[in-house]
Amino acid sequence: MAEPRLRLVLALAALSTATGTESMIRTFTPFYFTVEPADTVAIRGASVILNCSVFAEPKAKIEWRKDGTFLNLVSDERRQMLPEGSLLIQSVVHSKHHKPDEGFYQCVATIDSLGTIVSRTAKVTVAGLPRFSGQPQAVSVHQGDTTLLGCEVNSDLVPFVRWEHNRQPVVLEGRFLKLPSGSLEIGNVSDSDAGSYRCSVETAGLSKTSEETELTISPEIGVERKMKFLQQPVPISKIAGQTVILPCVVSGYPTPTIHWSRNSEAIFERFQKITLVGSGSLQINDVSEDDAGIYNCIVENGNETMHAQTELSVQVPPHFLKRPANIYAHESMDIVFECEVIGSPMPTVKWIKNGDMVIPSDYFKIVNERNLQVLGLVKSDEGLYQCVAENDVGNERASAQLIILEHAAAAAGHLPSAPRDVMALLVSTRFIKLTWRPPAEPHSEILTYSVYYSRDGTNRERVENTSRPGDLEVTIGDLMPDVKYVFRVVAHNKHGAGESSAPFKVATQPEVQVPGPAQNLVAQAKSPTSITVTWQEPHSVNGPIINYKLYYMEKGADSEQDVDVGSLSYTMNGLKKFTEYSFRVVAYNKHGPGVSTEDVVATTYSDVPSAPPQNITLEVRNSKSIVVHWQPPPPGTHNGVITGYNIRYKKGGRRGETDTTGGSQLSQIIDGLERNTEYSFRVSATTVNGTGPASDWVSAETFESDLDESRVPDKPSSLHVRPLINNIVVSWTPPENQNIVVRGYTIGYGIGSPHAETIRVDYKQRYYTIGNLEPNSHYVIALKAYNRNGEGIPLYESTATRPLTDPFDPSEVYIFDLFNNPYTPVPDPSPMLPPVGVQATVLTHDTIRVTWADSSLPKNQKIIDARFYTVRWKTNYPANTKHKTADTTTLSYIVSGLKPHTLYEFSVKVTKGRRSSTWSMTAHGTTFETVPTSPPKDLTVVSKEGKPRTIIVNWQPPSEANGKITGYIIYYSTDISAEIHDWVIEPVVGDRLTHQIQDLTLDTSYFFKIQARNSKGMGPLSEFVQFRTPKALGSSGKFGKIPPMMDSGSDTRHSISGHNSPHGSPTSSLDSNMMLIIIISAGVFTIIIVVIIALICTRRTNYQQKKKRAACKSANGSHKYKGNSKDVKPPDLWIHHERLELKPIDKSPDPNPVMTDTPIPRNSQDITPVENAMDKDHQRRNSYLGRELEDGMSTLSGRRGLRPKMMMPFDTQPPQPVISAHPIHSLDNPHHHLLCDGPSSPTRSYLRHQISSRPLGPSVDRANSTESVRNTPNSDMSPAPTSQAHPVESIEADVPAVSYLPGSQEEESNRSVPTAHVRPSHPLKSFAVITIPPVSANYETASSSTPLLSQTGPNPQVHSVKTASIGTLGRSRSPMAVTVPSAPDVAESTKMLEDSDSNYGPDELTEEMTHLTGLMKDLNVITTA
Repeated sequence: MAEPRLRLVLALAALSTATGTESMIRTFTPFYFTVEPADTVAIRGASVILNCSVFAEPKAKIEWRKDGTFLNLVSDERRQMLPEGSLLIQSVVHSKHHKPDEGFYQCVATIDSLGTIVSRTAKVTVAGLPRFSGQPQAVSVHQGDTTLLGCEVNSDLVPFVRWEHNRQPVVLEGRFLKLPSGSLEIGNVSDSDAGSYRCSVETAGLSKTSEETELTISPEIGVERKMKFLQQPVPISKIAGQTVILPCVVSGYPTPTIHWSRNSEAIFERFQKITLVGSGSLQINDVSEDDAGIYNCIVENGNETMHAQTELSVQVPPHFLKRPANIYAHESMDIVFECEVIGSPMPTVKWIKNGDMVIPSDYFKIVNERNLQVLGLVKSDEGLYQCVAENDVGNERASAQLIILEHAAAAAGHLPSAPRDVMALLVSTRFIKLTWRPPAEPHSEILTYSVYYSRDGTNRERVENTSRPGDLEVTIGDLMPDVKYVFRVVAHNKHGAGESSAPFKVATQPEVQVPGPAQNLVAQAKSPTSITVTWQEPHSVNGPIINYKLYYMEKGADSEQDVDVGSLSYTMNGLKKFTEYSFRVVAYNKHGPGVSTEDVVATTYSDVPSAPPQNITLEVRNSKSIVVHWQPPPPGTHNGVITGYNIRYKKGGRRGETDTTGGSQLSQIIDGLERNTEYSFRVSATTVNGTGPASDWVSAETFESDLDESRVPDKPSSLHVRPLINNIVVSWTPPENQNIVVRGYTIGYGIGSPHAETIRVDYKQRYYTIGNLEPNSHYVIALKAYNRNGEGIPLYESTATRPLTDPFDPSEVYIFDLFNNPYTPVPDPSPMLPPVGVQATVLTHDTIRVTWADSSLPKNQKIIDARFYTVRWKTNYPANTKHKTADTTTLSYIVSGLKPHTLYEFSVKVTKGRRSSTWSMTAHGTTFETVPTSPPKDLTVVSKEGKPRTIIVNWQPPSEANGKITGYIIYYSTDISAEIHDWVIEPVVGDRLTHQIQDLTLDTSYFFKIQARNSKGMGPLSEFVQFRTPKALGSSGKFGKIPPMMDSGSDTRHSISGHNSPHGSPTSSLDSNMMLIIIISAGVFTIIIVVIIALICTRRTNYQQKKKRAACKSANGSHKYKGNSKDVKPPDLWIHHERLELKPIDKSPDPNPVMTDTPIPRNSQDITPVENAMDKDHQRRNSYLGRELEDGMSTLSGRRGLRPKMMMPFDTQPPQPVISAHPIHSLDNPHHHLLCDGPSSPTRSYLRHQISSRPLGPSVDRANSTESVRNTPNSDMSPAPTSQAHPVESIEADVPAVSYLPGSQEEESNRSVPTAHVRPSHPLKSFAVITIPPVSANYETASSSTPLLSQTGPNPQVHSVKTASIGTLGRSRSPMAVTVPSAPDVAESTKMLEDSDSNYGPDELTEEMTHLTGLMKDLNVITTA
């Protein structure tokens, strides 16, 4: 709304100008800095100038402030202001305790009639006198290699470092490069580079030169030298626009090549932007934010690759995108100064008015974290406002001017009178709605009304204008609850503002009865363990305050704590040192808790460290120097930022000396020591508060003489190995040349190659036991001595570990018997005692502290000799884990890098010189749990069989569980791009590895993820797995529901699709509609074939009919047919029926569930009509057997070829006993084979019926015939569906049909002989396809009868017996033997085959059935007799 008001003011000003009042409008005066002071590094004793220049009319008064205080330059002899306003400081003073010239300076310019502006802040730093913290070291380098000469000076003096070679300045170009540390890099060293070098620092006429050092060049011998970093890149921060060098200096042979990558992308040189300098360092000019990232130095020489990584961060000073603009305004108006700024880190914004900081209040507010809003302007608000943007690398300011305009005087009599009857229409806690009546004397049209309001007792008014002419009400918002306000209304016409109404007072309503937020909450640290929190009463207390509740929480904690306070301040004691805490306060009255304050943050003061550095170790470099290594104090004991370390060292009992390092340095070289002297060292950490406790003393002895380390050691003088079963004891003696430094030995070993495993041991060791080896295996061992220059020539030995059966007892071997070389020193026969009291204290999930005591030390456990301890540890999972070891010279060691939630065992041994103890007793410790760091594995999703809306999710535990898994969470969604919190969650409690999810949507793709959890939290999510549910409940497929007509128990060889499911169930890609089409097509095809057969049958001659009828009648005899009786037809006892399985009506002695009674129809009405019979048979052909048939089927019958039978419809006949014939398969016959063929033609089907009516020969063994009968499969493996006429218990199997062509000579002669059962069924169903005997079968050897069921005990005799089980209405009989005629001889069979083209007509078929009925009656008479 400020813009409409401003337009209104400008319109009024224009009107005033038109009436001759233009002199009242003032213009903005240009007033700004042309030059501002910059950060400066001064030299002690030199002069420094801080520039400042101002553009102003009239001339501005310039002053200077240092650290916020104005400088008195009149009486200052060293500081004076130059004519243009710059500050000159002569003879800069700087000492350890007196630094008067260092600080922050600002130039302040003032114009009395306008206001004050302040320049940016400039930091003045005084550089100390040149001083070297370390001297350059002599260096020996191979020709063509790269070397580095160090010059250790303060970082602020690096720009002043110069190098000299043989007292001549070094030109820093090409192969010579000065690194950011001041060191000199020389690449591709040549003989001309040899000589003396020194570095010097020159500052303002003061200079200091280091000691000279020699660079020795040795010829390149062409032997491979392992690559090593001489200097690696370190994390660095630069300001945009500067130049940065990322050092990467490497030596080695072959000469390595260096290339760089940033954020995993290769870096290529760009002209004037990115270049490679020196031997491979990276120089980036004019850096910008786009250059920030992770840089990786990649070093290769063809044999190996090394990496060194660093981070470059680029900081950008504040930069204004939008500067505040000058503003005209009237009193009581609200204005906003806008200021938009960027930078890195993001700058903070403050506002200054006439040189003083603007403190936010009810009328001065910082909005959007950067804009300044002034509410209810008054005349004193006029002046100069500056937006100040600051970050870590700079500060910038932008100014704007505010002018308060005077209202133009209007002619009397033309202004409106005061509005009338001002009243409050609605009063709330935060707003008031006012209304009034128009003035009694408007004098012209009222353009608008202005409502002026202020808090009662203040003179700063705010104004709210009506939005449209004629409005007589306005709502004033943003008020404070329970505060009295004063309102007045002024009307405006075209002449100006009229008379004001009388002041009207009204108070806002109080808010809810609970107190408001406490005011001015402040938290301030008082000590390293205490913070004092103060506050003031809420503005709205709504009754007496009973007490306050102070809530506080440590940074990173999960929950906050609280304490009740009865006053307006409280001091929290017992807090952690140098730890950040947050606080908030809630006031309570009788109605309960009030509104909470915003959180305030405070950090306890730092303190000295409460623990010493860890793992102090010493490394003797030569006769005059020792390197001290350590690790920082344990986490939580720093109590501040570690600013450095103090190394205290002494010789014997003398008073020691102290050396200091930086906070990030974890090693220090102590030079200038005496030869062959024992020194003791201890280290303590320091913060800004002081030095913490020191570590225990550790000792080491300098070498007796300076040994040569310019070359690698010679090979060891001897190497001996002693194989055991799972170990090999390796012993050796040092190289013969004792003048070369040996810092340790490298042992390589492996099966057939010494490069499989590598172990490094200390230079003091003379033997080592290689463990966890394979028994009875050939190992090759290599031993090399090494120093800083590289590894020496290896010495090889090979041996084979002993087999497990070797009775050798390794405990009988004395280690030192292995030293049989003349150079081997005589060992001390007295072994050292192992450490005792080994304890393992778990610190974190990956750290365990191991402590022990040494019984050979004095009671105070003070180490006074050069002994050291070896700690070894391992875990038993996996079982073949090898021990890891570490050496230390103290009585404790912190083992880090362990696996979470893992049991480790630790043991310690002590070594002194050539003596060593055995391993101590083990101590055990289990690391703490931590959250899983890997997701569950092998996530799979499958559909539940028969339930397509239910899926089963399976998975495996995460490989890095890091604790006991307490559960899993399964996420699933149909949208892979959805946020994870929008996925459906399925929790799984415990360590189960499977879960069912129900009620999913059909034909929908789901995405699944899973994560594991333990007691410490949740692990990462797995990759998603996609699964699509089936389309419909009736769909057939892998996961579809199996339709009723596709029972899973059917023989899979007759599955529709020809594919089997994993469980034996047929699987098909056809749906139910396709199945129905196939079934109908098959039925139509069958009817067409039957019609064709009937037409063919009517064309047969009467002669053939008589001949066949005579053959049928001759079947009543029981004698053996001869060759001339070929016109005689045997009785049809082997005709196949709908279920060609022997089914006796009476109870069988064998309790076989398949051999059940068959219901018999009692009259002709009970017999199923042909159409229905065919219909049900049609259903049976397309159904599948249940589990009973699948389980009961023999292996042999399951392999036999099966053929569907053909049914021919005829008129319904009265119920008669029917004989059903089945082949009895001998389970002992090894000649059974699979015979599968497609359906035969109708003619061939009749041919099989014609020929197979004779007995088959020769006879076969009938052992286990009962089981054969019981397990004979159906020809089409299609049981009848459940119905009243055909119950499920009546499932039967048909005879396997054998494909036959006339004239075929290849047929199995050892054929099963049919066995007959008589059971009631439809008599016309006897015309079915049966097996065909081979043409060349020998019928003379056929026996006359075969028992139906085999008896328990010995196998029956080898002869064929036909057995009939004849059932009648109302009663049942036991099976009895029936003698049937044998098959005709070969001649007759041949004749019958020749007549196979003949067929029956309808009349002949009727006669055939009449004959069959008579035969059944004869059989019935026999059985009843």
